Amino acid sequence: MFFIVGLGNPGSKYADTRHNVGFEVVDLLADRAGVTVSDKKFKARVARGRLAGADCFFMKPETYMNLSGESVGPALGFFKGDVSDVVVVHDDLDIDVGRLKLKVGGGHGGHNGLRSLMRHLPSDRFLRVRLGVGRPPAQWDPADYVLSRFAAEERGAVEDAVEAAADAVEMIVTKGMSRAMERFNRKVDGGEKSSPDQKTGSVVEAEQSGRR
Repeated sequence: MFFIVGLGNPGSKYADTRHNVGFEVVDLLADRAGVTVSDKKFKARVARGRLAGADCFFMKPETYMNLSGESVGPALGFFKGDVSDVVVVHDDLDIDVGRLKLKVGGGHGGHNGLRSLMRHLPSDRFLRVRLGVGRPPAQWDPADYVLSRFAAEERGAVEDAVEAAADAVEMIVTKGMSRAMERFNRKVDGGEKSSPDQKTGSVVEAEQSGRR
């Protein structure tokens, strides 16, 4: 079974904020699986369903971002799952709005949700789908910035990236991480410009190593 985890904060106050794009992706994936992430277990809103034929446990922790591991760790232990079957979808300040990166393992890069997961999971080798939310303007504290909502002119790119992230997760659970990374690899290489993903129009990048 795959554990599809979206990171974010619960409640309407935080809906549609930059920090909650992971929730958006999980809701979209659950909809594709024909379920609603509404049951309460493991300090999270959860649902279980089949995504493109794969058994998946969808999670939106309600511990608030900084304690996400307190939700995901017990769920993984209860089902005796493997950390390599955990797919975490989260926001990333170091990636431009509308861009996406797939990654296996690595550090937390200052992201408190990842920091908590690394404290409560057996290793850092969980799979990551990182959605760019952009760097804050100079006058903004990053902690405040991630709790802000996207500008109107950014929203189209965000919606495309959310759709692309959901497609990437589907490929991860059906074809494996390596195939998903090959499919969604749009890295700049040798001076070549990144090209938009043909399906969504968003720019997608992938990386295998733990390097940031």
